[in-house]
Amino acid sequence: MRLMKVVALVMMVALVFCLGAAQPAAKPVPIKVLLITGDDVGTHPWREMSETTREILVNSGKFDVKVVEDPLILESETALKNYDVIVFTIYSAKLKELPAQAQENLLNYVKSGKGFFVQHLASASFPQWTEFGKLCGRHWVMGTSGHGPRSVFQSKIADKQHPITAGLSDFEVDDELYAKLQGNEKIQVLVTADSDWSKVTEPLVFVQNYGKGRVVHNAYGHDRKALMTPNVQKIIVRGTEWAATGKVTE
Repeated sequence: MRLMKVVALVMMVALVFCLGAAQPAAKPVPIKVLLITGDDVGTHPWREMSETTREILVNSGKFDVKVVEDPLILESETALKNYDVIVFTIYSAKLKELPAQAQENLLNYVKSGKGFFVQHLASASFPQWTEFGKLCGRHWVMGTSGHGPRSVFQSKIADKQHPITAGLSDFEVDDELYAKLQGNEKIQVLVTADSDWSKVTEPLVFVQNYGKGRVVHNAYGHDRKALMTPNVQKIIVRGTEWAATGKVTE
């Protein structure tokens, strides 16, 4: 009888172990993204651009994306606490300057250790706010920055070690090649292209630390066609994750 009890106990322990081992691994907690959009110059289909960016992020399976069509959400410190990273795709043409509280909230958000991903012409927003340009690393200045005609051009991976670009090869993209972005912050350049308009090699994807936070600047993204370039999609997914967490889990 005693032997039977021991055997039964061993079988129960084995069953519990097997049932535990059979449980699927817990899914990673999705990264909370606040995508700010809602305005741009007339040549940019801002809704198409923001919806495509959201699609790319959601399809990766890594992100929970909230789209807001008003930069004044930055006035709410409480709202910002719900997100790990801000993806800023809006060129704020109608709202020329952010209220002081919104400015303070955005800077403190990134300095505290959160992420900021700025895309295409969004860095031209708030031209009188000097610190926003510094936050972007380099920024578009109307009348100084520019680009030649949209075309297919070769992009070069300048940093093959960074998690965002590790394993990526040089690629062609049909887009606007942004040039003469302004600023002198210390940035780490990940992707470049040779501009026929400026006659120099231009940084198109770069990163920097800002306080405890991380900033990714992606100059690609004129429209859906440009954004759907495979390596541009990877840069958006990896860049948003890196800005939010400091690592890439691909």
